[in-house]
Amino acid sequence: MSKRERIVVALSGGVDSATCAGLLVEAGHEVVGISMRLYNAKGTVSASGGRCCGPRDLEDARVVCAHLGIPFYVANYEEEFQRTVIDDFVATYQRGETPNPCVRCNEQVKFLPLLHRARALGASSLATGHYAQLDGAPGKRRLRRGVDSRKDQSYFLFGMPRSALDFVQFPLGGMTKDEVRTHARRLSLPVSEKPESQEICFVPDGDYAAFVQRQGVAVQTEGDIVDGSGRVLGRHDGVHHFTVGQRRGLGFGLGTPQYVVSIDALKRRVQVGPKESLYSQRAIVTDVRWLGDEPSSVLRCGVQIRYRRIPQPATLSRIDERSVAVLFDEPELAVTPGQAAVFYDGDEVLGGGFIAEAAPAMATTWAAESAPAP
Repeated sequence: MSKRERIVVALSGGVDSATCAGLLVEAGHEVVGISMRLYNAKGTVSASGGRCCGPRDLEDARVVCAHLGIPFYVANYEEEFQRTVIDDFVATYQRGETPNPCVRCNEQVKFLPLLHRARALGASSLATGHYAQLDGAPGKRRLRRGVDSRKDQSYFLFGMPRSALDFVQFPLGGMTKDEVRTHARRLSLPVSEKPESQEICFVPDGDYAAFVQRQGVAVQTEGDIVDGSGRVLGRHDGVHHFTVGQRRGLGFGLGTPQYVVSIDALKRRVQVGPKESLYSQRAIVTDVRWLGDEPSSVLRCGVQIRYRRIPQPATLSRIDERSVAVLFDEPELAVTPGQAAVFYDGDEVLGGGFIAEAAPAMATTWAAESAPAP
């Protein structure tokens, strides 16, 4: 065993973080469990789970810590979660974009606050149940994909401060989900058979549009659904009901499948078209941050635009310190404003940002043509 250390484990109430804590206790470390109270949803959460970070999950985390004989604390970050995750989620939908709240939560709420608390408790590191890996010497750590390609969560972690890489651990990154379950059963963890969370924690029913409306903010309503030539095909009740690539719920039929191609929130206009119109070869990515070395101008890498999507070969060209133009080698499907675009070199996370704009592959002009040429 390596030397005994004090390690804070972020406990979500699920099997992954519980197994993380159990393995560290088994290895002889002094482990402290902390859960974050992020969102106090109304209503009863079923015993079967179905989401993360809910009231039932806090109780499950408490039971796990009692089973392991380690201290357990709950940190209240409801205000921060509301401001940085929920408010951003609502504002992004209002702009006609599609948010990724798990990226924002990891970036803005989970890591930095818990790192500060871990240091205040005299811990040497913060451990989480993410399926990701770290390697390299201190000061030169690199974030890599988890071994289990079905569960890899490195996509959500590109927003971590580079300085945090020396102070975090991902003990499950070298395991498959089946191996984690096996360890959970061997350790007799009370959550060993708990199902995985499937929905966003604050929208357990999956109705994002209704959630946006319940937030009590002004929502732009009623507008046109148009085709590529601007011909009006129908009406809608608000752009927050749509996302790029959506096929269902359009409210009309044209004989061939139609998909949401673009959303103009200012004009309250939703454009639809056939699947081939969903492909883009260029995109602008903003709010970029780097975990690896920052490129001086041009970078060849793989760009992943959705969780579990395979990264596609592309060339990045720097526009300014926080923005890049992406030119895919081949047109990519449903490049969606608001979603994260993460840059990879093999399995190493180089950095990432958020898609601000995408141009149809067939477009003859593009707002970002002034970007540096690769």
